[in-house]
Amino acid sequence: MATLDCLSIISVDLEVAEQMRMLDLSAIWNKLQGMVSGFLALLPNVVLAVIVFAIFFFVARSIKRIVRRATANRRRARNLGLVLGRLAQGAIILIGLFVALSIVIPSLKAGDLVQLLGISGVAIGFAFRDILQNFLSGILILLTEPFRINDQIVFKSFEGTVERIETRATTIKTYDNRRIVIPNSELFTNSVTVNTAFENRRMEYDVGIGYGDDIQQAKRLMLEAIASVDEVLKDPAPDVLVVELAESAVNIRVRWWIAPPRRIDDLTSRDQVLSAIKQKLYVENGIDLPYPTRQILFHDQTEATDGDRTQQREGWPAGHDRHTPKARSIGGALRYLAEQKQQRNGHQPTESAKDS
Repeated sequence: MATLDCLSIISVDLEVAEQMRMLDLSAIWNKLQGMVSGFLALLPNVVLAVIVFAIFFFVARSIKRIVRRATANRRRARNLGLVLGRLAQGAIILIGLFVALSIVIPSLKAGDLVQLLGISGVAIGFAFRDILQNFLSGILILLTEPFRINDQIVFKSFEGTVERIETRATTIKTYDNRRIVIPNSELFTNSVTVNTAFENRRMEYDVGIGYGDDIQQAKRLMLEAIASVDEVLKDPAPDVLVVELAESAVNIRVRWWIAPPRRIDDLTSRDQVLSAIKQKLYVENGIDLPYPTRQILFHDQTEATDGDRTQQREGWPAGHDRHTPKARSIGGALRYLAEQKQQRNGHQPTESAKDS
């Protein structure tokens, strides 16, 4: 009897476990059927939302192109057109996203989206602080226009022509045909030299002439040489100024103006001006263009006249009696010291010591 009772209990447990398993499978199946049914019911809304968002996206791109084309031929409005085009594109895409989400989720309200965007905006702001800083700096650069596209600028160790001004970074093309991408926050918070900001630009170079040459004649010849170069502007007129009495030359600063002030014009005018000055001064008129020189004077501190400037030979004028001491060799100096020692000891100097 006990065995039969145990078998009946086991069979009941197996039946209960089978029923539980069937119930679990049925619940999972019903859930899957519900999900599939919900997706099929939502599929038309999803397709419609994708179509609506695609329409908004292409409309935004078209508006951006229209704005850029409208301002492409206007130099002062070109950067403003870039800003307005990008802002219009972003605003239209954001509106399209709102509309698409409201189609997919009809219960979603605009207030909920605004609240969600506000909370998300704070988190995104902390996470992408540098990106947002570059974006805002790019907007300010495009609006204030400290430089424009095709301007030639110098930023730190980089120099080149501005190719693009985007909301994140500015791209310049160097003179040796390389591309440099500079974050806008760096450009906005640091000094930038714009070489093509104005129509004219002044160039300068220091030319050294000899101390024995006539300064006025050299200045006149330099002006004649500069006037012979076609790239140099007549107004403003070039000028030459004495700026330094250097160690081995009199430095005269040559200044002239060029237009347009681009890099190639700078190099061309500098080449022709310096070549003309060298030809006019040195070749045609024999005015010295001295090399840097330095004179080194050695003083023999073994001499008895050491410390008496009127008796020192190296680099000092003669004394009042116009007597300049002769140079003494090291051997003669040693014999002279021996002679002085002998005199102190009461001995007469030898003839060889006197002659040395």
